[in-house]
Amino acid sequence: KSPSPRQNMPVRYFVMKSSNLENIDISQQKGIWSTTPSNERKLNGAFWESSVVYLIFSVQGSGHFQGFARMGSAIGCEKSQDWRSAGFGGVFKVDWIRKESIPFQFAHHLLNPWNDSKKVQ
Repeated sequence: KSPSPRQNMPVRYFVMKSSNLENIDISQQKGIWSTTPSNERKLNGAFWESSVVYLIFSVQGSGHFQGFARMGSAIGCEKSQDWRSAGFGGVFKVDWIRKESIPFQFAHHLLNPWNDSKKVQ
């Protein structure tokens, strides 16, 4: 198999906050995600300029991560009626790697240098 044309490019990580657990469940079942239009440009840019984009999911106020996935496609124009929250943009594919509730306390040692070295949560 020939190597990926993007293999020497950086890996990117994003924490995706969801307003409810149902949207995470839909994503895990259908292998799709949708975000606000303001996030779409960043994610699409990262998808095209990186070797891989990892998305780490957390429900707002839960104190946990619900798992992580790899971004499987660029964000298109097609919208989904699956989401309970209004204001979402296009749908894109995600490949779930791990579906598990992990308390933030297990990641308190991780700091984000691009966000004033705040804890990743």
